[in-house]
Amino acid sequence: MAAEKLTALRVEKIKNPGYYGDGKGLWLRVKTTGAKSWMYRFMLQGKQREMGLGPYPEISLADARQLAADAREQTKRGTDPIEARHQAEADQQAQALLATARLMTFDQCTKAFISGKQAGWKNAKHAQQWENTLTTYASPLIGALPVESIDLALVRKVLDPIWREKTETASRVRSRIEAVLNWATVSKYRTGDNPARWRGNLEHLLPKPKDVSKPENQPALPYRQLGAFMAHLRQQTGIGAKPLELAILANARAGEVCGATWSEIDLDNRCWHIPAARMKADKDHHIPLSDAAVRLLLSIPRIEGIDYVFPGIKKGKTISDSTMNKLIRQMHDNEVKAGRAGYIDVKQGRVVVTHGFRSTFRDWAGETTAYAREVIEHAMAHQLKDKAEAAYARGSMFEKRRRLMADWAAFCEIEQRAAEVVPIRKTALPT
Repeated sequence: MAAEKLTALRVEKIKNPGYYGDGKGLWLRVKTTGAKSWMYRFMLQGKQREMGLGPYPEISLADARQLAADAREQTKRGTDPIEARHQAEADQQAQALLATARLMTFDQCTKAFISGKQAGWKNAKHAQQWENTLTTYASPLIGALPVESIDLALVRKVLDPIWREKTETASRVRSRIEAVLNWATVSKYRTGDNPARWRGNLEHLLPKPKDVSKPENQPALPYRQLGAFMAHLRQQTGIGAKPLELAILANARAGEVCGATWSEIDLDNRCWHIPAARMKADKDHHIPLSDAAVRLLLSIPRIEGIDYVFPGIKKGKTISDSTMNKLIRQMHDNEVKAGRAGYIDVKQGRVVVTHGFRSTFRDWAGETTAYAREVIEHAMAHQLKDKAEAAYARGSMFEKRRRLMADWAAFCEIEQRAAEVVPIRKTALPT
């Protein structure tokens, strides 16, 4: 028996439970409770299916007929309207989740970025440096904003006040904002171009860093004053004294000294092997130890169960480079109180820092010795940029560097008058 066409009035008045057809697969279902709803019945691939269209009266008869017609068109194309609806609902939910995700703030993205990256950073302090830089300069202006909303104008708002006054810092801030925004884009928290990108973007709006500020080297002690400084240093008893002395004698970076372990040091062969993971250039570095460096290391007590040469107060931690810089500052202040000049980089007018002693070494080696440039560069743990030079110096020139470091240690013992220069092996050495 053919289904009878429904009318809006009849749909309203139906009370008895059952199914009431409107034709073309559309049915009104009435439950024993009196609740009414629409459904669409169809055949697809030889199977009968039922698809709910919604309750009455929220869905009127006219609405139900349109929904049924839409479903019929899908079946004609071989599409299952039930599956299509599920997919549409899933897409809608995904869009809603994406909209919520895009409310992630820049600070939240920064935290997530650092958390994901710090395991691969060889320097444990790298994460803190990132956090401190962005907290200081970016967070006050964009930290609480949805990362999706950060545009070129906001990036400029962060950079403009510091671009000329603190150019090096500003460059780091820009680079780190760019990295966080790239992470946010890949993580689906934002879309579009990266407004912190330099090439093809900010380079057209901001002057090049090199044009507004020349990179400033770390404050370094003139090498003529080194002997007096070393004599003063060896009188100090603070925890930073011996690490600082080792940093100077080995021409090592502060971080390399702070993280030094006894397993890296071979006193029998007078060598300190720093693995690539702890080196700036990501290459193993072997430092020949002078007699003075060996004596220093032998004077340092070993603590059972601790491999660090200079362990920190907290278990499993090392001392920090700030400990050495603090000691230098104290030594300088004491000199000034005594009516002397202290330990100043004469070009910059700033108190010297631990890293500056590498410049002291470089100046001394280049100006007062005849060691070949590549030997000195190896001692600095620098990568040789010239390909021909690098090919010539494939080895580490260890034995030549051993003589160089012995001469450096000898120079560290010499207290000089300001105008006095003591040449070391000025006679040309074999290269």
